[in-house]
Amino acid sequence: MSNAAKRTFKHLCKQVATTVTKYQLLAPGDRVGVAMSGGKDSYSMLVLLQQVLRNLGLDVHLIALHLDQGQPGYDGAPLRAWLLEREVEHHILREDTYSVVLEHTKPGDTYCSVCSRLRRGALYTALERLGLNKLALGHHRDDALETLLLNLFYAGKLQGMPAKYRTDDGRFDVIRPLVECAERDLIELAATERFPILPCNLCGSQEGLKRQRIKAMLSELERETPHVRSVMLNAIGNVRPTHLLDQDVLAAWHNRPPEIRPEPEPRATQRHMTAATVASLPARRHLPLVSD
Repeated sequence: MSNAAKRTFKHLCKQVATTVTKYQLLAPGDRVGVAMSGGKDSYSMLVLLQQVLRNLGLDVHLIALHLDQGQPGYDGAPLRAWLLEREVEHHILREDTYSVVLEHTKPGDTYCSVCSRLRRGALYTALERLGLNKLALGHHRDDALETLLLNLFYAGKLQGMPAKYRTDDGRFDVIRPLVECAERDLIELAATERFPILPCNLCGSQEGLKRQRIKAMLSELERETPHVRSVMLNAIGNVRPTHLLDQDVLAAWHNRPPEIRPEPEPRATQRHMTAATVASLPARRHLPLVSD
């Protein structure tokens, strides 16, 4: 591994460790299913989590979960060989979500949302069967920012990707250890480690997706402002509820516990410049009403 690659790996480990600590993603005794799609992000997530757990000394058990979705031409052998070579405990699941996605996606619509829901459901079932309490997903910083803008532009809601959330039924925590990691760093790590990437015949097969347009827009902005993605990530964690229009959010903000971002002490009134009147218009006189 070159010195540049070592620096990238060390930088990513530091970012993941900070995210894990800041958002309390992991705790001693956790049994975590690591969702392995066979893409660069999931490979990176596994190797980074392994290193971070060693660095932090956390007693957490990682189990890789890979879902064979029944795609034509699918070959998961490279992933299985990679996991076996590294002695990673893993489970290969089989669920024909491919046919279901094609059946329930209207012409012109994207496969992503339907595919994601079905895949997540299969993983939740595996978590319960294997006695796991958390699911780790490989969404990175760019995924979070693109989702934020997609929801803003096309769905009319201000919603991104949290680092951690509890499933609706309360059974599992879903965590995103890479949510503060830049995609370009993960691309570099994947190239250095030569991960055996498995192709996807669903999402990767569609052209002109809205997400691709958002990605291109951010890249264009980044040419003008090199750190725009970092600034946007900071903005997600620096929300001012008093300057939004959601009344429920505003009410919750006003009723927050006193230790959450306490109100600053009132400042002394500042002297302002005197806005002296230099011209005025007399008040208009109204004619008296005349009755017949």
